Amino acid sequence: MTSFEEAETEETVTCLHLTFYHPGQEEKRMFRCLDFCRREQVRADDTAKFGRDSSVCRYSLLDTRVSRIQFSLHFYRRLHTSEYGFEIKNLSKRTKLTVNQTELGYLNKIDLPWKCIICFGDYQILAEIQEGEAMDYFETHLHLAETPILQEKCLPSLQPIPENGISPSFFLSQGKSPTEMDENDL
Repeated sequence: MTSFEEAETEETVTCLHLTFYHPGQEEKRMFRCLDFCRREQVRADDTAKFGRDSSVCRYSLLDTRVSRIQFSLHFYRRLHTSEYGFEIKNLSKRTKLTVNQTELGYLNKIDLPWKCIICFGDYQILAEIQEGEAMDYFETHLHLAETPILQEKCLPSLQPIPENGISPSFFLSQGKSPTEMDENDL
């Protein structure tokens, strides 16, 4: 046998990719304490905290509008499966946190979807989970976005168009309201 054949099987590691954006990131440099260059290992039993207080938070944001501890991420194994996930908890008494438009108040927590957008104040964070098998630790890989993650687009409200192709706005412009009829009545 060769040393290659005797080597232990390599485990894949769950990696949480976090892409940060703030409209004032160029001038205020609130992300200067974050390491965007490499993956970082975090022990499975550690809670990854994000906030202003660098003595408590693993990921420090240099902004007085950020709470001392803004939110935490906890790595866990789902019950009766071999899958791993993350739980996000809002630890700010002043600022609500949204995860894909689900609003979390103080001490509220939910499972982090495999891909989602986390928002608080003017901060936008795209979180993407890359699944792995390792149980003792996970990795984080931080990225910096140059453009907003959420693009606020003013789209006209999309109304369903009936099969006959006549838009409901056609009836409203003529002072009539649409009426429901059976297709056999035509």
